[in-house]
Amino acid sequence: MVLLDACLEFRPEAVVAVATFDHGTGVAAAEAVELVVSECLRRGVPVVAGRAAGDGRRPADGDDPAAQGRELTTEGVQRTAYSFGSARPTEATWRANRWRFLRAVAEEHRATIATAHTLDDQMETVAMRILRGASARGLAAMAIRAKGITRPLLGVRRSDVAAYAAEREVRFVEDPSNASANYLRNRLRADLLQAASDVRPGFAAELCAIGERSASWRRALAELVDSLDVQVVGPALVVAASAFDGVEVPGRAVLWPELVGRLGLTMDRRGVVRAAAWSMTARAGQRMPLSGGASIERTARTFVIRPAF
Repeated sequence: MVLLDACLEFRPEAVVAVATFDHGTGVAAAEAVELVVSECLRRGVPVVAGRAAGDGRRPADGDDPAAQGRELTTEGVQRTAYSFGSARPTEATWRANRWRFLRAVAEEHRATIATAHTLDDQMETVAMRILRGASARGLAAMAIRAKGITRPLLGVRRSDVAAYAAEREVRFVEDPSNASANYLRNRLRADLLQAASDVRPGFAAELCAIGERSASWRRALAELVDSLDVQVVGPALVVAASAFDGVEVPGRAVLWPELVGRLGLTMDRRGVVRAAAWSMTARAGQRMPLSGGASIERTARTFVIRPAF
């Protein structure tokens, strides 16, 4: 709500529409959506209110949300029910579903997604990825600019956002799940990160510095890949096999995630290791599957990365 208030106060011309999503996790989630809707109606801003359909039906394309019903209410609010994959609800699936919804709305309006992630969110994400053994690529977290996404509050502390809300009397709904110990982020926030900061006051800044250094490394890697013979051909990415000449397995393990990432795909640790070793000896006509139905194919002179169809 703070981001909405700030944008409408200082950059109203930049707001094409507001998107808000109900994950179906309880009363607070539904109340939060209705608060956003009422504020947008009060201030004359188009709003798209999405909700999880909850029927467990898979989307036709297996990835993007499938609209189950679109209703334009008399107030001008677009309300759409979306059906997602029937995986067991987790923090990860909620996040994935929310992003699929946001991207669908952004594509419809040809707009950039603006989120209210703060410096504290970045710190917590870096800490979680350290615990999960992420590489330098993953440790950048939100410090790396993602295509079609902007995070104007990423350098702002959560306490400063709360102070803004209090000063301007911005209404918001506090989701009780944010205090639940069932979720890793909440446990980190309440226990580990708080205890670490008590002992080492600069701990939060050090975590964010790790993210910034990782993001700098990723930008340098992206510039290196830009200098290679890489082309986008339809939905596929084609890289000259000669670009890998003289590059051993460790170097290829760095290059492949960056190349695959340019198609919006990700590779887990096992996939990176396999791709690095396979590409050393692959011959024309051979193909290596990636997760989600994507693949890397070796031709006489190139490697072709194909997304799932």
